[in-house]
Amino acid sequence: MRTERAAGRRPQLVIFDCDGVLVDTERIAVRVDAVVLARIGWPLTEAEIAERFVGRTDDYMRQEIEKQLGRALAPDWDAEYEHLYREAFDAELAPVDGIAEALDRIRMPTCVASSGTHVKMRYTLGKVGLYERFAGRIFSASEVAHGKPAPDLFLHAAAKMGVAPLDCVVVEDSAAGVQAARAAGMRVLGYAGGVTPAARLEGPGTIVFRDMRELPRLLGEA
Repeated sequence: MRTERAAGRRPQLVIFDCDGVLVDTERIAVRVDAVVLARIGWPLTEAEIAERFVGRTDDYMRQEIEKQLGRALAPDWDAEYEHLYREAFDAELAPVDGIAEALDRIRMPTCVASSGTHVKMRYTLGKVGLYERFAGRIFSASEVAHGKPAPDLFLHAAAKMGVAPLDCVVVEDSAAGVQAARAAGMRVLGYAGGVTPAARLEGPGTIVFRDMRELPRLLGEA
């Protein structure tokens, strides 16, 4: 696994994914997803759920469920399950290990670009004390036509921040997110400390790492 400093010129913007990169939501969400999917008739293992859905939007997950079940879901199909996620998040949610220390040492501009909604990010980032670090610089897939693995969200974030894609580095933990960053022409730091295996993150223009405390060095900040 490569852990050297990101190649090329010094980045001007670090774009963070939210779930699994800033907030340790994915382990919790995948576990609850397994319960919910089993209840509606599509039993999957947590590994299968991570493979299929981590990094993707809720709309994408809904479409895949409908294809699998062969029927349309009610508009509010997930309302009865929301309490399962909220209860688990309220009890267990924490920042990704080492991210607070890393953010304290990163001096270059940063922002967040996530498949999650603004409502979700306000809750999760706020719950772990990170929301104010990024307030006003948070972008959601709900703002663009196509979610990850399309490049739309990362290009949108870069444009809003006034930085060329070539000068951006994306920190991602999902295969879909890494693909989106590459498609946007951005360098990628793939965080393999979560639910996605390192092999799924590896590829061109990408450095894979396991400890968030390494992030400042990989960005050239240490």
